[in-house]
Amino acid sequence: MRRRTFLQGSGAALLTGLSARSLAADRPDPADLAGDVAILREALKLHPGLYRYNSPAAFEARLQRFSADFTAAPDSAGRYLALARLTAAIRCGHSYGNFFNQKDAVRTALFDRPTRLPVHFVWLDRDMVVTGDPSGTLAPGTRILRLNGEDPARLRDRLLPLIRADGHNDAKRVSLLEVRGDDSIETFDVFQGLVAPPAGGVHRLEVQEPGGRRRRLDMPAIGLKARKAMMTAPEVREADPLWTWAIRPDRIAVLTMPGWAIWKSKWDWKGWLDERLDSLAGARGLVVDLRDNEGGEDCGNRILARLIDRPYTPPAIEQRIRFQRTPASIDRYLDTWDDSFRTLGAKAAPLTNGFFLRPAGEDALTVASAGKRLPVPVAVLTSPVNSSATFQFASNFRAIGGGRLYGRPTGGNRRGINGGCFFFVRLPASGLEFDLPLVGYFPTTPQPDAGLLPDVRVAPTIADIATGRDPVLERAAVDLARG
Repeated sequence: MRRRTFLQGSGAALLTGLSARSLAADRPDPADLAGDVAILREALKLHPGLYRYNSPAAFEARLQRFSADFTAAPDSAGRYLALARLTAAIRCGHSYGNFFNQKDAVRTALFDRPTRLPVHFVWLDRDMVVTGDPSGTLAPGTRILRLNGEDPARLRDRLLPLIRADGHNDAKRVSLLEVRGDDSIETFDVFQGLVAPPAGGVHRLEVQEPGGRRRRLDMPAIGLKARKAMMTAPEVREADPLWTWAIRPDRIAVLTMPGWAIWKSKWDWKGWLDERLDSLAGARGLVVDLRDNEGGEDCGNRILARLIDRPYTPPAIEQRIRFQRTPASIDRYLDTWDDSFRTLGAKAAPLTNGFFLRPAGEDALTVASAGKRLPVPVAVLTSPVNSSATFQFASNFRAIGGGRLYGRPTGGNRRGINGGCFFFVRLPASGLEFDLPLVGYFPTTPQPDAGLLPDVRVAPTIADIATGRDPVLERAAVDLARG
């Protein structure tokens, strides 16, 4: 009850008393920062998954610690870390201070720091393994044994409480702390730069090369521009295809989909995909590679539609929301691309525990049969990166019996995730933003606190990385070719 009435008392004064001088100041007034805390408190009441993994009492204690840390922080870096620690504690993969939604000044100050380790790497268990180095200094398959005097896995453990993921699926958090060259702002770069920047702008490494030799070396830290120049994904124009298609010599088709964030693309992805799926008559199988794909739009439904004979609706999923109309006191701080989200629950039926059932929510989840039925067996490659639309796709693919999943367990969580509709909450005094999902997807039967396990579990080894072998794709292709 105190949380519901907080803004009716002193909190309301905080919201209406924000001083204009503090909106972009380097050192905001503590009273104005307290206003940011009040906005955040009120906004989080709209979060459908706030108590999925936290009790109200436990999260209130976190809010109290956040308030103290946030208002006392000496700079924007300290405030951002306080915000990251709080949102990560919600255990929702869509709730975080989004790097790409920050104001330009904030993004430059926090994320454009010359602190980056100039290689690409992944985690194999607790080993930090180089996958690429444009300078040629470190070969793929090199293990980094010490990073600036610290065991890299210990650094990873220190960063994990700042990283977003659904539930206790730490494999997703670990995947976000890899640098694969597929994003212009890498999660590891951000938090390593804020928590453990290299002394004197130089990373001091102890490494073990693929042949077993150990050596020490120094590598100059790099900034954001240099990191972007290292990206493995080529820069594409608005109308360029975002996915690739190849037919292997064994007549296995491979559809590689590194992302489904196609909102700004002018590419006719539906026509491109339909044309290729219609061309499978002479193939022996189809591999859909989603391993680097966190999500975006539900592009995978176009594949599912060719694997079913009748409309499919995921069983026993409730779409729950926490509000009928957004509070007028914080409306101006809730940015979004669709103002109808502000009345998302206007006609919603009330449930227990303060929830409302999203009107016609099941309609949004239904996949209709469409297009020519796929004439070949299908395999989907998964990894912990899959935590949003790709997690849902993998779940639906399995439920309809579309084929087998290969690779590693997914991100996301079988207890349900949050997403669908979003506000970008703008905290005016600090200038920070955090993403707030508005729809919670809740299974109506008990589910484990975990991602989806693949049907065939395959993971690369250090030797695979050193030789450039892809054991996941190879295993899936062999199985499909056998029929």
